[in-house]
Amino acid sequence: MGNFTNSDFNPARFKNTILRHLPASVIENLHLTPVALPVGRSLEAIGGVIRNLYFVEEGVGSMTTTFKDGSEAEVSMFGYESVIGVSALMGTKHSLNRIYMQIEGRGFACPIEHARQEFRLCGEFQHLCLRYVQMQLTQLAQSAGCGVKHSVDQRMARWLLITSDRAQSDTLKFSQEFLASMLGSRRTSISLAAHRFKLAGLVDYRHGTIQLLNKEGLRESSCECYSVVKEHLDNYIEFDAGFVV
Repeated sequence: MGNFTNSDFNPARFKNTILRHLPASVIENLHLTPVALPVGRSLEAIGGVIRNLYFVEEGVGSMTTTFKDGSEAEVSMFGYESVIGVSALMGTKHSLNRIYMQIEGRGFACPIEHARQEFRLCGEFQHLCLRYVQMQLTQLAQSAGCGVKHSVDQRMARWLLITSDRAQSDTLKFSQEFLASMLGSRRTSISLAAHRFKLAGLVDYRHGTIQLLNKEGLRESSCECYSVVKEHLDNYIEFDAGFVV
């Protein structure tokens, strides 16, 4: 499957938020190539040159910060609203973080040189990318505050809900150890929180799979950060004002 042209452009074929809102001429200029995004696929490595943008159609990716002891903590998440690698359009040449797929999916790759050319035209592509960056800053700020202010149970509920929304699935395949790493918490703390959620009928888990059984109950167990982040993820194209709680 090759690059898109005006003749085969149909915005309805895209699930990615940004691609859905771009005109056919811009899509053609980006020279998109379909890519598979299996679990564990690396999209950016620390210190690596950013060679492509990735527009996620399905699946969920994670950006992590790595510490001296080799441990990682998630600092951002990417789903169908995302364009991964957007910092390269603003002058970054080497990635400062690791980005990889945590839930398998698919998407489109765009060579960075074509993306830069389109970005410099100061048109709709630049406009949407900047809106996405603003949304990412909101997500990062909210997550940072959440990590300081809220309990493990609240943060875990928020993370499960956001991941489920981005994956568009109530069945999430990863271990509690992975979840602990993403939340920057101890494995025992996550196990106890998961056990409490299971006893309350909110989730079930077995063999590396967590099933969300009661999302309304999880929303009640989560902090307000879930609503703030979800509002911006879902609506960053349409509005400028922040979500007020």
